[in-house]
Amino acid sequence: MTAVGFCGHWFLFTYETKLVAVHTKQSREPFVFDCSSAEKKPKTSKADSNSDGGPSEEAGSDRVLAFAVSSSGKLLALTDDTKRLVLFQCEPSWRCVSVRWVVRRCTSLVFSQAEDELLVADKSGDVYSFSVGEPQRGGELKMGHLSMLLAVTMSPDDKYIITADRDEKVRVSCHRSPYSIQSFCLGHQQFVSALQIPSGHPHWLLSGSGDGTVKLWEYESGRRLQSWDLGQLEEAMCPQADKERQNPAVCRVSSSPDGRHVAVLCERVSAVQFFLLDEVDEKKLVPHSRLCLPHCPLDLSFDLEGRLWVLLDSSDAPLQIHTLRQNSWQCDPENSDLSRVTEAFRPHWKTLDASTRTNSRFEHLYKESYDNVTSYLQKKQQRLEEQQLKRTKTQKTNDNKRLKETSAAGTQP
Repeated sequence: MTAVGFCGHWFLFTYETKLVAVHTKQSREPFVFDCSSAEKKPKTSKADSNSDGGPSEEAGSDRVLAFAVSSSGKLLALTDDTKRLVLFQCEPSWRCVSVRWVVRRCTSLVFSQAEDELLVADKSGDVYSFSVGEPQRGGELKMGHLSMLLAVTMSPDDKYIITADRDEKVRVSCHRSPYSIQSFCLGHQQFVSALQIPSGHPHWLLSGSGDGTVKLWEYESGRRLQSWDLGQLEEAMCPQADKERQNPAVCRVSSSPDGRHVAVLCERVSAVQFFLLDEVDEKKLVPHSRLCLPHCPLDLSFDLEGRLWVLLDSSDAPLQIHTLRQNSWQCDPENSDLSRVTEAFRPHWKTLDASTRTNSRFEHLYKESYDNVTSYLQKKQQRLEEQQLKRTKTQKTNDNKRLKETSAAGTQP
C-alpha cells in the first residue's frame, strides 16, 4: 500500500515492504523499517497453524497493508501481508515495541482514544483487540461480520466501534459489548472504503464509497445528514470533464485539525475535492472547491498546521504542499519543510515500481450485476416459439393423415 500520514511532526510514507518517517521541522535521521527483514513467525505444527478453524493462507509478501497513528502522535502500528502487527513508539525516538501476529490479513487499524487498545479489522470480517500496555499479549476476538471489512474507527469517547464493509454497510457497535449494535448507516450502493470522524465534530461521521459518493452521518442514530455525488460535482465544477466515466471509488477522506475542511480523494482522478463542515449551516457539508493536479494523486494527509500534503504519481515532483490562502488552496513549492522531506524521501521513491503505484486497490471489490429477468424472458419466448412450432408440425401431420384416410375411404367400392 502506497500511503502517507503524520505522526506528530513526522511525515510517514509506506510503500511495498517499507515504512519511512521523515521529520518535517528538524534535520533528524529518517526512520526506515523494512518488513522483509523483520522478525519471522515461529514455525508451528500444521494442527496449530489451523487452530482457528479457517483455511490456511499462502505465504505473504511482507508488503505493508495498513497503518494507524495514535491521537497523541506517540504511537504507530502497521500490519503487512505476512500477517505481522508491529507496534512502534515514535517519541522521544523511534523504537519497535513489539511484533505480534494476526489470524487473517488486515485491512484497517485504529487506536483507542485512551491509547490502551489497538483494534484490527481483517478481510474475513473480524475485529481483534490488541493491548498496547501489554505489547506481547495476543489478540482477542472482539466482533465479527459476514463481509470483508474495509475500514474501522472509534468514536472520540471510545464508546463505539464503527466498521465499514464490502456490503455497503456502516455498522456502529458498542465498544464494551460489541454484540450490541447501536445503529447501521445505510445508503451506499457499493462497498464503503473510507471512514472519518472529523475533528471538533465527535457525533458526525464521513464515509466514502465505491459508488462515488461522500455521505455525512449522525452515526449514533444512523441518520444521514447529507450526501454528495462526486461525479455530479465534477461535472458542475468542470463542464469539460468526461461524462462517460464511471464514478470512481473514494479512497481517502481526510479532515483538517480544526475540523473545518475536508479533502476527498478518488482513485485514478487527478483532482482533490474540498468541502466545508459547519454545524450552523443548514447544509452541514458544503462543496468548497476542486483542486486539479498535474499528476494522479496516490494519497493525501493534513499536517498539524492544517496544510495538505499530496503524494503524486510523478518521479519529478512526487510531493506537494497546499495551503489555504484567501479562501483558495494554493501550492507552496518553495516550502522549507517540503524541501527537507523531499530530499530524504526521493531515494525511496525512485526504487518504487511504477506498476505498484498505479494498481487499483478496489477493482476486485465491485459487485457484478446480472439481468436474470431479461435472460429468463428470452429463454421463455424461445421455449414458447419451439412449442408453437412443434404444435404446428403435429397439426400438419395429423391433417395429412386424415386427408390420406379420407382419400382411401373414397376409393373403396
